[in-house]
Amino acid sequence: MKKTYELSLTTQGPAYPPSEVMDDAGNFVVIGYINETGRERNIRKRWGAALVSAKSELPEFGNMAPYQVLRELDLESIASGTEKDIVLHTLPIPLVCNNYPMQFAPQQCRIIRTESASQALHLAAIPDERPEDGRRRRAPVTLSQWAQAKGQLTITASENSKEVVFEFECTGLIPESLYTVMALRERDLDPDGPTRPGPLGLPNVFITDETGKGSYRAVMPNPVAVNGRLNRIINVVVLWMSTQMSYGGAIGYYGLGGDVHAQLKLKTTSFLDFCTEKENK
Repeated sequence: MKKTYELSLTTQGPAYPPSEVMDDAGNFVVIGYINETGRERNIRKRWGAALVSAKSELPEFGNMAPYQVLRELDLESIASGTEKDIVLHTLPIPLVCNNYPMQFAPQQCRIIRTESASQALHLAAIPDERPEDGRRRRAPVTLSQWAQAKGQLTITASENSKEVVFEFECTGLIPESLYTVMALRERDLDPDGPTRPGPLGLPNVFITDETGKGSYRAVMPNPVAVNGRLNRIINVVVLWMSTQMSYGGAIGYYGLGGDVHAQLKLKTTSFLDFCTEKENK
């Protein structure tokens, strides 16, 4: 079985924090699902783009509250230059408006509390960097540049139904940058017992060329099992790494928006029409 998916532009992982990038004033730059109050006072989600206040109400993990939307964003106007562009920044550490309880790199994290201010993406700190190391300096990463990203994912189930091949072709990414790819599994966001998100394959990195083009391939063992204790892959996320490094079996160190920044993903739960079976041992 083989199927191709078009990846969607985003700046969002889970609902909180609302985005994994900010503007220079400390507001979330959201491309993704925006929580708002529906007609019956319920919380509904709509896909859109907006500046969202970092002072938005923060519910308990698993619950939703309406975002405090400062203004809607018109990506086409920004891309065409008819609306002011936005220089993208990391989130500060500790992360703001964050309720996700998972530690991404439990074997690596030794510092209980790390603090740093929000930084422009192109100037974000790279651990152990020295001037003589030859960092590829680049112009500020703007929202209009971020919005050029496009990606296509093709997945193929092997004949024995034990493996699935994931193949990515992306264009318009940030040039000459290190990206990683994350697998989101169905229990990663379970409020009753979330599991730790992990890489889609190891190593899970690729580097874009001078035009922002990049490709990636992973062969995953039994990623969409239909028997046993399920925790199947339901989405994938292409992440720009502001530290320009990967973390082995972890997707990041500082957390959502601290060093991992979602740029492409699928809007909805996917791959449910693919099935693999566990091997009998």
